Amino acid sequence: MSGGVPVTIPRVPAREAAEDELSKAVYHQNDPGLLQRALSWLWRNFADLMDSASGVAPGGAVGLVTVIVLVVVLVVVLRLRLGKLRAQPTADSGLFAETPRTAAEHRTAAEEHARNGAWTVAVQERMRAIVRALEERAVIDPRPGRTADEAVVDAGRHLPDHAAALRDAARTFDDVTYGNRPGSPEAYAALRHLDTQVERAKPRFAEAAAGATGGARP
Repeated sequence: MSGGVPVTIPRVPAREAAEDELSKAVYHQNDPGLLQRALSWLWRNFADLMDSASGVAPGGAVGLVTVIVLVVVLVVVLRLRLGKLRAQPTADSGLFAETPRTAAEHRTAAEEHARNGAWTVAVQERMRAIVRALEERAVIDPRPGRTADEAVVDAGRHLPDHAAALRDAARTFDDVTYGNRPGSPEAYAALRHLDTQVERAKPRFAEAAAGATGGARP
């Protein structure tokens, strides 16, 4: 009312009324979205972290950037030199599957995969053929869950002339099976040649037995 006593509103109701008014959507049409706000928050925190790190790093911000670049280069060099990390065989990662197959069946499967250019599986099947043939000839005892490395160690005792080649074959099998390295025609050809050589080799059981007993004299 003109000339009357001015109308006053208590502080708390006035603040609440203002908050209600400002909460209306019409005042927030141009506000940044949730994603934009999250990115802004991350950037602010990253910038604060970089500022703090550059304050203690030798050379300030330039020194910090140099350290980061050196770390990245080191990681790249190690990755190129060492290759992909090789998974360790687990307790249930034996050489053979649960369904038993003969050496001839493994060879047939290997040749079929080789004709189709599936070199990784061909290498695996050829290695299985080698070990299965050794078991069938009683050069080594059949053992469930045996790994390729264990098989060639046992076989090498009776076939010392082929021990090194057998170890190389087991390493190739591990590389393609656990190291995710692809098989190749060259790797398969080497295993096929070894399969033929081992098949013709005569085991030296007497020498292995003497070595196991330490060559004790009567």
